[in-house]
Amino acid sequence: MKIMTCPLNGPRNISEFVCGREVREMPDPLSCSDEAWAAHLFLEDNAAGDVIEWWMHGPTSYWFIARRNTVTEEIIQTYSVEEFFGTSTSIDADKEAA
Repeated sequence: MKIMTCPLNGPRNISEFVCGREVREMPDPLSCSDEAWAAHLFLEDNAAGDVIEWWMHGPTSYWFIARRNTVTEEIIQTYSVEEFFGTSTSIDADKEAA
């Protein structure tokens, strides 16, 4: 059985979770091109290796951040949204800190 540690609910069976998408900076929808907005909405980097993703614990609808290796499927670390973003609004700075 694969276990993921939810920052709110603790260790739970992976079947209780849903992966949202990669965490990445959102372009300004009022000033970016249609192509850039469509790419943000529909395209993923799909990188091999460590990625930072949004995850949700289904029974509680609790959203959090997980760092996961896409090659080994290892869940490296989980973070509450407050813990991951802190007071910073820059995702790139937070990725470097992780």
